[in-house]
Amino acid sequence: MPIEQHHPALERVVSPQQEAEELASGFGNDMGPAEGPLWWHEGGYLVFSDIGNNRRMKWAPGAGVSVVQESTNGANGLTRDRQGRLVACEGNARRVTRIEADGSVTVMANNYHGRRLNRPNDVVVRSDGSIYFTDPGLGRVESELDFCGVYRVSPDRDSNLLLVRDFVLPNGLCFSPDESILYINDSRRRHIRAFDVEPTGLLALATDRVFCAMTGERPGNPDGMKVDREGNVYCTGPGGIWILDSTGNHLGTILTRATTTNMAWGDDDWSTMYFTTRHTLGRVRLKISGVPVPRGTL
Repeated sequence: MPIEQHHPALERVVSPQQEAEELASGFGNDMGPAEGPLWWHEGGYLVFSDIGNNRRMKWAPGAGVSVVQESTNGANGLTRDRQGRLVACEGNARRVTRIEADGSVTVMANNYHGRRLNRPNDVVVRSDGSIYFTDPGLGRVESELDFCGVYRVSPDRDSNLLLVRDFVLPNGLCFSPDESILYINDSRRRHIRAFDVEPTGLLALATDRVFCAMTGERPGNPDGMKVDREGNVYCTGPGGIWILDSTGNHLGTILTRATTTNMAWGDDDWSTMYFTTRHTLGRVRLKISGVPVPRGTL
């Protein structure tokens, strides 16, 4: 799986000769793909969602793949909060949850003004502990809301604020390294939007702009998204994983030869990008390290 170069600056990020490696296959089905990879740094392993088979998987060097949990309520996007607790978007249960140290489940969000959420998809935690998540419908539920929103749950869980509601299909989201910008992609419109973040954690809606239009004939749409420490943005798209600089220029594409769903930084130096396609798990080494999860000091 080669790297396709569009700009000389790509070579600061990854060598065009760098090979991507398939680690495992056999995940997903018509009910959903592999998704939500998340590196568990202190354990040295990766967890990810097998949505179609309703289970959470684990991949560890030397050990391969194993099942961590059955019956995950169709969990999709995964992340960790500042205390290291797992935060999951449970699509089938239409909620965002947090797994406590004793294994109990805390519901972080499941409604907006008394109406059930559509189908929470992806999630990120800001350094102040607030949780941001996307809530598309994806046509699989009888929606009680007439829009697909992006939300912020306050650190104390006292509020679940609707940040923006004019996406067709909000999907992946990530912060810039200094958290001054929130990137959110729209899978249906095939672009990434960027918003300046106010000190309150809300979005400055007047700053809404299209960061990158992601069109092309190859399979794949904007879905999972991450940033590295220098502010480059990585987003699934036509052909694989698009690498964009901090101004939205397309530097190159990691060609995965499959519809790619999401990605995560991993390994001790946070310089390996693990990624899921609909049915596989893979990885590729990069020259710039990513933003760690849980989010720490940069």
